[in-house]
Amino acid sequence: MDARILIVEDERDIADLLRYHLQEAGFETDYVRDGADALHRAVEKTPDLILLDLMLPEVDGMIVCRLLKNDPRTKNIPVVMVTAKDEEKDRVAGLELGADDYITKPFSPREVVLRVSAVLRRIQVGKQTESTKQIETHGLTIDLDKHQVLTENGPIDLTATEFKLITLFAQSPGRVFTRDILMDVIWGQDYYGIDRTVDTHVSRLRRKLGEFGEHIETVHGVGYRFKESG
Repeated sequence: MDARILIVEDERDIADLLRYHLQEAGFETDYVRDGADALHRAVEKTPDLILLDLMLPEVDGMIVCRLLKNDPRTKNIPVVMVTAKDEEKDRVAGLELGADDYITKPFSPREVVLRVSAVLRRIQVGKQTESTKQIETHGLTIDLDKHQVLTENGPIDLTATEFKLITLFAQSPGRVFTRDILMDVIWGQDYYGIDRTVDTHVSRLRRKLGEFGEHIETVHGVGYRFKESG
């Protein structure tokens, strides 16, 4: 692989460990130790992915992620958080800010490599989807132009909201979407629905998809994700 990974980590031993295993897997790596340098480096020499520690000097990692996602120059760079903060509220906060994955310390270097590879693979699938206007996954064909979901038995009748949901899930297989993210993306930030709005629509979508609905997985206490092919 020729993807370049920016490691943002203030502990040099951990940074060296990550660099070694990523380079062994064929990645190029870059390294900074604080949030301010991370923001500068992401603009100056745009990486393919950022491994971001949360507990950083100068600028906290959560703030770094928010600033990256709010800047048009860096908003599309995938971010994988690597942190000792392992409480559910921290994972949810990271995902809501737009992080593509969240790995807690202590970690297996091999797991980090595999999850970095998985995120980059999802991004590549998303780029291919934009050019083809179709998503093919798990026996489903999602035609973005015709707003149609097809199986070998024919089309599945979905509402506009249900079509948005299945498209969002299928474009980022493996990514966890919190209920708040789904509410913002699908219904808009100005929508004030009941707490069960997302769950009700996902449940209805699963029923309509039949056997294909099992690929929409519940991540308890967080939200939903679409199972990766393979």
